[in-house]
Amino acid sequence: MKWDKAVAKLVKDRDALLTLYDYPAEHWKHILTSNPIESTFATVRHRTRRTKDCLSRKTGLV
Repeated sequence: MKWDKAVAKLVKDRDALLTLYDYPAEHWKHILTSNPIESTFATVRHRTRRTKDCLSRKTGLV
C-alpha cells in the first residue's frame, strides 16, 4: 500500500494526536492556535487574502 508508513505513524501516535479532545470544547480554539509561529503566519495569510486585489494592475493604473 502506498501510505503504509503514514498509516503506521498515525496509529502509533493516535493518543497524542487526540489529546485535544481531553479538554473541554471551549478550550480547543485556544489550544489549536497556541503556536506563536502559526499565529503569525495566520495573520499574514489573513492580510494577504484581504489585500490581494488591492494592488492589481487595474487599480494601479488609475
